[in-house]
Formats: sequence, C-alpha cells, structure tokens
Amino acid sequence: MRKFAIGLAAACAVALAAGAASAQPAPGVTKYLGPMNAQEQKNAENVVAFYNAAINDKDFAKARPYLGDKYIQHNPTAQDGFEGFTAFLTFLKTSAPTSHSDILRVFATGDYVILHVKSSRPDPRGRAIVDIFRLENGKVVEHWDVAQEPPEKPANTNTMF
Repeated sequence: MRKFAIGLAAACAVALAAGAASAQPAPGVTKYLGPMNAQEQKNAENVVAFYNAAINDKDFAKARPYLGDKYIQHNPTAQDGFEGFTAFLTFLKTSAPTSHSDILRVFATGDYVILHVKSSRPDPRGRAIVDIFRLENGKVVEHWDVAQEPPEKPANTNTMF
C-alpha cells in the first residue's frame, strides 16, 4: 500500500504541475491524469468501462467481463462478493433507475485505478465520490469508496467537481 500511495502522490503531482487538474471537466467527459504506462492505461480504460456498465447501465452481465475471479468490497454498507455486487445493482435499478454518474478524473498507478465521480444520486446537486479499484491481470478484484454530499452553503467558492 505504501508503494501505491507514493505512486498516486507522484501521479497527482505530475497532473497538477501540468495544470490538468485545475480545469473542471465538462459533464460526461473523462480526464485521464498523470503519466500512465500501457498497462496502467488499459487498467484505467477497463475500470471506466466496468463503472459505466455497472453503475450507469446497471447491467451485471455487461460489467462481468471486467471482473476477476473474486470481488472484495470494502464499503461497509455493501455485501462482499459477486452476490453482493449483483444485489447492489438490483437495488440501484429499483431505487434510482435514472441515476447517472459522470467520471470526471481517472488516476492509475500500478494495479490501482482511482475515479473522481459526480453522481446524480440521491441529490441533483450531485454527490462527490472517489472510487478506488485494485486489479489483477487487468480485471477488477477489489473496491473502496468514499462519498460526500456537497454542502448547501460551502465555506469557499471552489467546486467539489
């Protein structure tokens, strides 16, 4: 994990130095940030395709090719494994069928891919989410996430997106 943190910090520093993270992406536009080797680029593309199939299309069958032989879930409100993931997508289909998430920024280092996401669920103001995925052989096998609702009265004029 230390190597991952150092790699992520380096990728973020390069992206920030280049000014890539300062501009706000247009809705629905994904920005790939930081230097990525060919495998990291492929991992990033696989995670973006997985995320769109799973979260935006709410389609496990479409997302399944991007999953490895296990799915370790670290979100304490979601069940572990494929059954838990399928149950979450079923819940999403019924509770928020029109929800959509825009992937704004993508960072990749080694076998980890990080997404900065703006979700329309549950509040139209959006929800800021950072998803972290670990891959094995180019397939998603592990997931962490953190989410935050934008405050109604922020303490500054910076956007969360």
